[in-house]
Amino acid sequence: MEPVHKSRPTGFDIRPAAPGAAERVNDFIHLSQGLSNSFLLSTADGRIVVNTGMGFEAAIHKEKYDAVDPGPTRYIILTQGHVDHVGGVDHFRDPGTDVVAQANNRAQQADDARIAGFRAMRSYFAFAHAIDAIARHARGHDRPQPAQSIPLPTILFDDRLDLEVGGLRLELLSVPGGETTDSLAIWLPQHAICFTGNLFSALFGHFPNLVTIRGDRYREAPRFLESLERVRRLEPEMLLVGHHQPVVGRALIQNELLRLRDAVAFVHDKTVEGMNAGVDVRTLMREIVLPPELRVGEGYGKVAWSVRAIWENYAGWFHHRSTTELYAESPASIAADLVELAGADAIAERAAQHLADDQPLRAIHLCEAVRVADPRHARATEVYIDAHERLLHDSVNFWETQWLNHQIRLARKPSP
Repeated sequence: MEPVHKSRPTGFDIRPAAPGAAERVNDFIHLSQGLSNSFLLSTADGRIVVNTGMGFEAAIHKEKYDAVDPGPTRYIILTQGHVDHVGGVDHFRDPGTDVVAQANNRAQQADDARIAGFRAMRSYFAFAHAIDAIARHARGHDRPQPAQSIPLPTILFDDRLDLEVGGLRLELLSVPGGETTDSLAIWLPQHAICFTGNLFSALFGHFPNLVTIRGDRYREAPRFLESLERVRRLEPEMLLVGHHQPVVGRALIQNELLRLRDAVAFVHDKTVEGMNAGVDVRTLMREIVLPPELRVGEGYGKVAWSVRAIWENYAGWFHHRSTTELYAESPASIAADLVELAGADAIAERAAQHLADDQPLRAIHLCEAVRVADPRHARATEVYIDAHERLLHDSVNFWETQWLNHQIRLARKPSP
């Protein structure tokens, strides 16, 4: 069976919500795509909204849903506490609306608020299009737009919560191995449909993002595997995921989840085996490769990054490589000394030779030393850009690609 990630949209296809009609999933579920998926469930006794997008998207989602079902919103269910899921809650609230979340939701939102400035700075390189869209949207409207909600759920649960609305039964299940510890799945037993949010990361069929380069807590591989198994054992006929279209078909879903489970378990076990054998983390990052039968997409998370995430989740940041790891002095602090001793031109040419030998990372190391000492050094900057473009040529990962493009743009800017 062909892996599903090969035929699904990528991280580059995630865009803010746009006006139009809601997408019909079946006779009572509709989808509105945006920076994260939002869903409307219509019942004879009112509406259920699953996730609400960012605050600036809320009016678009709501307009689509009101055109389908103008009834009152009985419940808003949040599959996780990230800002792109909770931001539109206040815009959707009606009198008597209950907001439902897993018990860790408040701690998750507090985390996000605590490092909001840090994360915004660290995210811009990847999501500039979305952040700029927010600014354009605000400038294009005279009346105040919906603010970003920071909702306090009215119903919290630990492991499981059963609801029934208009004859529709919902089982809410804690799946803390997702992107956040408050992740939950929604199981509709009458229809064999499961809403998973970003339990399987942003892109279904890809290796999970056990660490994000924008900045998040590490995610634990064993907990991810437990949560995956909780959903797999339901044997769903349809998964409604956090981004892009539903995944349909019991056999397809089982096949994908088994491959993903075994891929993550393989990487986890090989990393732990290497740790116990005294192999250093960078060697493991190079050498741990999925066997062909376990190949999954690496468009959002990557195996090598996850090896390091697993290592550091168990062992912390000190790798016993160098005494300098224990102190605040950066390796860049001796760049000027190296450049003075060896000469900037000579180092830049050695970097060019590494690039010619298809060693772009070694080229970048050398160019960075020169550029710390002399940010305007033309040859080092040229090789630095070329090395990033070499890496970019081979990248299929959203985060890696965005970072490489960001570094190229920065290097091409004239120095102040």
